[in-house]
Amino acid sequence: MSSGTSGSGQDLGDKLATQPVARTAAPDRLTRWLAWSAVAGIIGAIVIMIAASATRNSWEHVFIRLPAGAPPWELSVRVSLTLASAALWTAAVVGGAGMIAGLAAMRRGGLVPARLLLGAGLVAVAAFTVLPPTGSTDALDYAAFGRIAVLGHSPYVMTPDDLRRTGDPVGRAAPRTWGSFVSVYGPAGTAEQWAAAELGGTSAARIAFWLKLWDAIAFGAVVLALDRLTRADPAQRARAHLLWSANPLLLWVLIAAGHIDAMAAAAGFLGLIVVRKRGPADDPGALRWLTAGLLVGLAVDLKVNYVLFGLGLAWAARRSVTAWLSAGAGAAIVLLPSYLWFGAPAARALFSHGAVASIGNFYQTYFGSRQHMVPHALLLGSLAFLAVAALLLRRLPDGVPALPAVQPALALSVAWLFLWPYEFPWYDAAALCLLALYPASRLDWLVLIRLTAATFTFMPGNAGFPVQHVLHVITTGMLFYIAPVILLACAVALIWLALTRRWNMASPAVIPAEAPP
Repeated sequence: MSSGTSGSGQDLGDKLATQPVARTAAPDRLTRWLAWSAVAGIIGAIVIMIAASATRNSWEHVFIRLPAGAPPWELSVRVSLTLASAALWTAAVVGGAGMIAGLAAMRRGGLVPARLLLGAGLVAVAAFTVLPPTGSTDALDYAAFGRIAVLGHSPYVMTPDDLRRTGDPVGRAAPRTWGSFVSVYGPAGTAEQWAAAELGGTSAARIAFWLKLWDAIAFGAVVLALDRLTRADPAQRARAHLLWSANPLLLWVLIAAGHIDAMAAAAGFLGLIVVRKRGPADDPGALRWLTAGLLVGLAVDLKVNYVLFGLGLAWAARRSVTAWLSAGAGAAIVLLPSYLWFGAPAARALFSHGAVASIGNFYQTYFGSRQHMVPHALLLGSLAFLAVAALLLRRLPDGVPALPAVQPALALSVAWLFLWPYEFPWYDAAALCLLALYPASRLDWLVLIRLTAATFTFMPGNAGFPVQHVLHVITTGMLFYIAPVILLACAVALIWLALTRRWNMASPAVIPAEAPP
């Protein structure tokens, strides 16, 4: 050891305890097998998903007419719904198992190659961006809302069905599932959809391409930030790329499907990491809190559930009036003008799904019907969320002390994802972008098991209930019986971890003092 180290022995011990642990012993055979199984599972799942996206119009609904020459593109190969379903169900299981194997390998001292994960993730993002939206038809709803705005109407008043009745080609391509609903996205989401519709013209597929391109850029911004924030520790860097950059389940529900959640998660994530401490007594300053408020406000303006990030930011700023006011001012600068511009219909639209349960959740199975909530289930879900959120705020360890807003935002997001009655797997981006910064713990297993079950449940996507007997049994069985049990078990396990504090969490993550932003 260098003789240039100063300070007491205790100080030296404290410094060494915060440094990445050097791996001098070669990993054993099981650890190596887990690491390479992770790589094989992740890459295999991504390949299957890309192939399914490239043949979308042969099995997925709604059919969309692709423009000549420009993206999105597809292969002329046609596959059956049976083959697509079996392949994608396999990809969900293999991809989820690969993620779990990777985390297990790192727990045993192994290291999944970070560069390989990064490369696989970026290739997948590029491929999904130029292919039609797959696994969900939400991107076509976005296209309809954007087209409505381009035509000078408000998507908070006019519905996709109204647009369809005018004979508009984008309206004709819109799915009928949510056709009678106005937009439930914030004004910034409407602005994004308007811009895509301006660029895409009367082609729903081309509008969807522009939406997916911006999702890809936002996803890549989180990849870059994670890579720089975790560069001091190779194991933490590999973990970040495993949970976010190369996560096949997340790539499928965010980028392949083209969900707006990718942009909202990116804006919120960047806002939370702005308030970084360079030391225990460091104050990020009013300007950083203002910037954080602006970015988190943008996330909320894209999708309202990211108000949880805003609450996390407010919790982190609670001991400083200056910080709290600065963050609040930043959010107000974004939110007030945008909602004033669109008026009361935009605010009312946020609550238009308040009495609807998402299919496949345990409230819908045990307390509601297959389509709508009953009042006591909504009340139960709200009370359960509030109770578990309060519990996690107190009991979830602070795994990233240099980023004080991450712990409360993660606690609130996890409680909401596990306990709220209206959830879809692409909502999990809110937790995963933050969990990627956290040290390993038992929370990882719950988040990944939950994501795997939910992703499997909604595969292959909006193809409807298949008429083939075996596919129908698997689809309905997962939606109404198996997935709800798994999700309920994960929620119970989360509460147990919080009550017992048996997180089994590794040492807090080390964030370099000069890390961005």
